[in-house]
Amino acid sequence: MSLQMLAGFHAVQARIRHAADTIKELYVENARRDKRMQNFIAQAEQAGLRLLFVEKQRLDAMAKGVRHQGLIAMATEVKLTLDLDNLLDELEDSGVKPLLLILDSVTDPHNLGACLRTADAAGAHAVIAPKDRAVGLNATVRRVACGAAETLPYITVTNLARTMRQLRERDIWLVGTDDQAENSIHQVDGHRGMAWVMGAEGEGMRRLTRETCDELVSIPMLGSVESLNVSVASAVCLYETLRQRQTI
Repeated sequence: MSLQMLAGFHAVQARIRHAADTIKELYVENARRDKRMQNFIAQAEQAGLRLLFVEKQRLDAMAKGVRHQGLIAMATEVKLTLDLDNLLDELEDSGVKPLLLILDSVTDPHNLGACLRTADAAGAHAVIAPKDRAVGLNATVRRVACGAAETLPYITVTNLARTMRQLRERDIWLVGTDDQAENSIHQVDGHRGMAWVMGAEGEGMRRLTRETCDELVSIPMLGSVESLNVSVASAVCLYETLRQRQTI
């Protein structure tokens, strides 16, 4: 049985809330006794978890550079719906228009974690990324995601362009962002099933990913900066869709 490491309060507390039974080992820094840690210990004990109090040096060795805040859990994977077709079938059966976030070549764990947190908050149904050009759900991603990695499907695919074409066949509109695009994000119809497509900072989307989009739009930029962080850009776009869908 392979275990994944969860480090820090947000990641561990989110797992306790959503799937406490997956936590197999829970390590707490024995010298930390502040109010936040005391509250956490009470939460963990209420969930029936056994705590192992250890030296900070042992946590540092386990974390391997990840900021752990005196707290590490070893847990089995949470079983989310990671089959894209099954997820889309479930949404269709419930009459919900899909809202997806596609990330092309995002390899920084802090960016991916922030994108997951944003996507979860905005009500996206999944984040999709290529297997060979993405960071994956490591401990840093889970910590930055503040629990979103435990509830939001993160689906990796072998061929991103092919997956995008399959989404189009299921009537999902693919919208990419481009600084030079004439139309803005405010002109996108967010009421339809759709996927926002984002590229990595600097490189942007790969050529084939860009060409597979149904539409390219720009984010209005009025200041002196040339571009937004990918997680910020994702937030702007997803919340524009949310705004539209909540408008009667």
